[in-house]
Amino acid sequence: MENESVPPTPTHPQPLPSREGSVRTDWTRAEIADLFALPFDELMFRAQTVHRAHHTPSQVQLCTLLSIKTGGCPEDCGYCNQSASAETELKASKLMDVRAVLQSAAQARDAGSQRFCMGAAWRNPKDKDMPAIVEMVKGVRQMGMETCMTLGMLTPGQAAQLADAGLDYYNHNIDTSPEKYGEVITTRTFQDRLDTLENVREAGINVCCGGIVGMGETRGDRVGFVHALATLPRHPESVPVNALVPVKGTVLGDMLADTPLAQIDDIEFVRTVAVARITMPLSMVRLSAGRESMSEATQALCFMAGANSIFTGDRLLTTGNRGDSADAALFAKLGVVAMQGEEPARAAKASAGGCTAC
Repeated sequence: MENESVPPTPTHPQPLPSREGSVRTDWTRAEIADLFALPFDELMFRAQTVHRAHHTPSQVQLCTLLSIKTGGCPEDCGYCNQSASAETELKASKLMDVRAVLQSAAQARDAGSQRFCMGAAWRNPKDKDMPAIVEMVKGVRQMGMETCMTLGMLTPGQAAQLADAGLDYYNHNIDTSPEKYGEVITTRTFQDRLDTLENVREAGINVCCGGIVGMGETRGDRVGFVHALATLPRHPESVPVNALVPVKGTVLGDMLADTPLAQIDDIEFVRTVAVARITMPLSMVRLSAGRESMSEATQALCFMAGANSIFTGDRLLTTGNRGDSADAALFAKLGVVAMQGEEPARAAKASAGGCTAC
């Protein structure tokens, strides 16, 4: 991995964006590389300026993630212990009962979560599973929460079914840069990812799309990852930034176990969050997997860099999370409050003149 401790001075750093005309989808890799290379205090200042122009400072959205179908996935994602090819002790399970999912959603709502995310370890959902999925979406929406699903690849018809059910967000991460992608996953292409995103957009569902850093990639790969998201025809409404949680028995978990320097350091992770915020000013930037091992100081810097969404609870699908009590203690130290009021996805549709019921 290249030495990234002393970033070079950028040759043409971007000017501070204003509220008007600040949303761009024509970013170049050179411009994004220059942002990464800014002195840290300058980068943080720019990210915080952009953040305050479009979001309420010190408010963070609380989300809960539930694995509704665990393990046995035919994909070979090198980071994932739910892959059937991973040699872990994780046991595969069937799709959860709708009532059990709704009970978990009610508990999340009562704990303060605003969005309930449901993930299934599939390459793609089967048509026979769609009625249950639809009932889950409808049930969670009736509780007044935002809904998000991640089920793998979707056909246009399946996306339309989810839209009819009222799904607010669909998560489908690009994971990393187009160049790095083939080293991480071989069972589906980067273009497959983009095709599903297009099907989701065409159905009128908000997009949740981000990726994972700390997989042994270079800064150039992180530039390419942000560039791929920031040059989509429309930015994802939600951008999760995950730090790899190495799991023994997975390809990357075993590969990186003895080479910790290949993983990302805290300052570089914060830089990635800040660049995502600057290039995608309207998006919710979610601090996702990996928080369990992050210090409070690192998380605080991520919030300063523009992260304004987290996953709460003790679990993220199959890996650990910090837990509600630890998050509450950190929020109290920082003066951060849980986001309240109108749900972001529906508010965005309303401001755009769209239908708030779908």
